[in-house]
Amino acid sequence: MDNIYLLMLIAIAILAVADIVVGVSNDAINFLNSAIGSKVISFRTIMIVASLGIFIGAVFSSGLMEVARKGIFVPSMFSYDKIMIIFMAVMITDILLLDFFNTLGLPTSTTVSIVFNLLGAAVVMSLITIGESETLSISDIGSYINTAKAMEIIRGILLSVVIAFSVGAFVQWVSRFIFTFQYEKKIKSFGYIFGGVALTAITYFIFLKGLKGTPYYKELKGLVEGNEVYIVLCSLVVFTLFSYVFEKITKKSVLLVVIAVGTFGLALAFSGNDLVNFIGVPIAAYHSYSAWIASGVDATSFTMEVLDKKMPAEPFLLFLSGGIMVITLWFSKKAKTVAETELSLSRQGETHEKFEPNRLSRSIVKGSSWLSNTLGTIIPRSVQEKINLNFQKPDVILTKDQSIEAPAFDMIRASVNLMVAGILISIATAQKLPLSTTYVTFMVAMGSSLADKAWGRESAVYRVAGVLNVIGGWFFTAGGAFVAAGTVAFLINWNPSVMTPILLLITVFLLIRNYLSHKNKEKTAIDEDSLVYAESSSLQGVIHESAKNISSVVKRSNKIYFNAIEGLAKQDLDLLKKNKKQVLKLSNEIDKLRDNIFYFIKNLDESSVGASDFYINILGYLQDMAQSLEYISKISHKHINNNHKKLKYNQIKELKGIYDELEVILKETKDVFDNRSFEEIGAVLSKKESLLNMVSNKIRTQVARTRTEESSPKNTALYFSLLLETKDLIKAIVNILELYHSEHDSSIAPATIDSP
Repeated sequence: MDNIYLLMLIAIAILAVADIVVGVSNDAINFLNSAIGSKVISFRTIMIVASLGIFIGAVFSSGLMEVARKGIFVPSMFSYDKIMIIFMAVMITDILLLDFFNTLGLPTSTTVSIVFNLLGAAVVMSLITIGESETLSISDIGSYINTAKAMEIIRGILLSVVIAFSVGAFVQWVSRFIFTFQYEKKIKSFGYIFGGVALTAITYFIFLKGLKGTPYYKELKGLVEGNEVYIVLCSLVVFTLFSYVFEKITKKSVLLVVIAVGTFGLALAFSGNDLVNFIGVPIAAYHSYSAWIASGVDATSFTMEVLDKKMPAEPFLLFLSGGIMVITLWFSKKAKTVAETELSLSRQGETHEKFEPNRLSRSIVKGSSWLSNTLGTIIPRSVQEKINLNFQKPDVILTKDQSIEAPAFDMIRASVNLMVAGILISIATAQKLPLSTTYVTFMVAMGSSLADKAWGRESAVYRVAGVLNVIGGWFFTAGGAFVAAGTVAFLINWNPSVMTPILLLITVFLLIRNYLSHKNKEKTAIDEDSLVYAESSSLQGVIHESAKNISSVVKRSNKIYFNAIEGLAKQDLDLLKKNKKQVLKLSNEIDKLRDNIFYFIKNLDESSVGASDFYINILGYLQDMAQSLEYISKISHKHINNNHKKLKYNQIKELKGIYDELEVILKETKDVFDNRSFEEIGAVLSKKESLLNMVSNKIRTQVARTRTEESSPKNTALYFSLLLETKDLIKAIVNILELYHSEHDSSIAPATIDSP
C-alpha cells in the first residue's frame, strides 16, 4: 500500500506534462491572436518571439506556486493520504476538462479550472474526513477550506471580466478616435508618441511590476521602489525617441515593434501567471511526498503543515516546463482551432459566423441599439458627426472568404489588445493573484472589437452569441471542475489501489479519442461535395461555376432521398437521424450561398448584370430542393421515432419505384453538369412528364386505397406528404434544367452566329 503513493506521484508527474500540453493549446490564443490577426509580422517571427516570452516567463513563475499549495484549502487539516487523493483528482479532471474545450475549439480559463478543481476535491475530502470523525460536524468544513482566499480569487476572476472589457473598449475607442481607420498619415505624424506610451506601459508593468511575483525581485527592490515615477518618465522619453528614430530609419510604423514586444510581454505574463495552473499541483505533491518519506509516519497520521511553508519551485522543473510549453506552442493543432474562435468574434470584416444567435444575444443587441439611439438624442449632432467621421471605415467590399484572408484587424487594435491585456495581467501577477489570462485577453479583445464597431448590424447578434457561449463555457468550467474533481476524489478515496489505475486508463482513453476525433474533423473540414461561392463576373462563367454546385446538390439529394425511403422501409431510426443531419448541412450550405449574393452582384461586370438573375434563380431552385428533402427527412424520422405503424408493403414498393425513376434523372443530371454537356439537357427533360405522371398516379391510387382499405391516419398523412414533396422536388430539378437549357443556349448564341 505504501508504494501506491510513489505510483501516484509518478502518475501526477506524467499528467503534469499532459496538462501543460492541453493548457498551452487552449491559452496560446491569449498572446498570439493580436499578432496573428493583424498579419503585420510573419507567423514564424511571431512564434519565435512568443516562445522566448514563454520560456523566460517560466523562470519567473515560482512566486505563484503557493496558490496550489495553500490558496484554496488548509493543508494542516489534511493527512498525507487525503492530500495525494486531492492532487490526483485535480490533475485528472483538469486535463480532461481542458482537452474537452480544446476539441470544441472554445477558449476557457485554465485558472478557473485549477481553482475549482482544487475546491471541489478539497470540499469532498473535507466531508469524508469529517464523516470519519466522531467529534466533527459539517459546520467545521470552514476549518478545511481557505474560504476567504478562495472567494478573493473567484471575485478577482469575475471582476476581471468587467474590467478587461471596459478598459479594452475605452482605450480602443480613444485610440481609434485619435488615429481613425485611415491611420497611416497620423501614424507618420505622431505615431512615435503612441509607440512611446505603449512600449513604456508594456515594459514597466511586465518587466518591473511582474518581477514582484518572483524571488529575483529582492535584488532589484532598492532600485525600483520609490523610483517608479522616474522610471516611467525616463522610459517614456527613451521609447518615444526610439520610436521616432525607428520610423525615420526603417520607414515603417513603430507599431510593428509594439506588437512584437507586446506579444513577447504577454507571453511572458501568461507563462509567469499560468504555469502554476499546470505544475503547481505536481510540485506540491512532490514536496508532500518528500516530507512524508522523511517523517517515517504513517500516511493516514502525517498531517501536511509542510505545505504552509513557502517553497519555491526547483529551477530545473521551471526550465523543463518552459521547454514543454514552447514545443506545444509550435506543434499543437488544437491551439489553431481555439484561435479561430476568438479571431472570428473580433474580425473587423465579414466572416463565416461560428455561432447562431439566441434570445439573449438578440435582446442584448436590441437593448444596446435602443441605448445608442437614446444617447444620440442627448449628444449634439455636431459632436456625433465629428465622432462618426473619425470612425468611418474605408469603402472596400470583400467577400467573406476574402475578408477571412485579409487581416482580422489593423495594427492600432492589435497594439491596444496587447498593451491593455499585458498591463492587467502583470498587475495581477505582481499581486500574486492567479488572474485568468484567458478572461482578460478575451474580454479585452471583445471590448476593443465593440469600440471599433466590428460588431455592426449585420454581425452583432452572432458575435454577442459567441461571446455569451464562451462566457457560458467559463461557468461550465467552474461547475464542471468542482463536480468532476469531487467525484474523482470520492472514487479514489473509496479504493486508491483499484480506482487510481482505472481512472488513469479512462483518462488516456478519452485523450486519445478526442485527439482522433479532432484529427478526423480536420480531415473532413473540406468536403469534396461542399458548395462553393460563384466568383465569375460573366454569365458564361457563372453558368460553368454553378454547374459544380448543382452536381453536388443532385448527388447529395439522391443519397438523402434514398436513405429516407430505406429508413422507412427498414424502420432504421439511426439512418433517418443521420439523414436529417445531412440535409440540414446541405440547407446551411445553400443558405451561405444566398448570404453571399451581395458580394456576387458587386463583383459583376457592367455587361453581365443579367447573370445575377440567373444565379439568384438557381439558388432559389436549389433551396426548393433542399426544403423538399428537409421535409421528407423530417417527417420520415418523426414517423419512426414516434413508433407509428410501418408503411404497407405496396406503399414501400411504390416509393422505391418512384425512386428508381428519379434516380435515373438525377444521375443523368449529374453527368450533364459534371461534363458541362448542357446540350444533353433536352434528353433529360424528356423524361420529366413520365415521372410526374407516375407520382400523380400514386397519389390517386392512395386516395382510392384510403377510401377502401387504409386504416391508419398517420400512414396516410405520411404517404401523401412524401408524394407531394417528391413532386415538388422533381419540379425544382426540372426548373434548374430548363433554366440552364435556355440560358446556356442564349449565352453561346452570339458566338454561334458570328462563327464562319
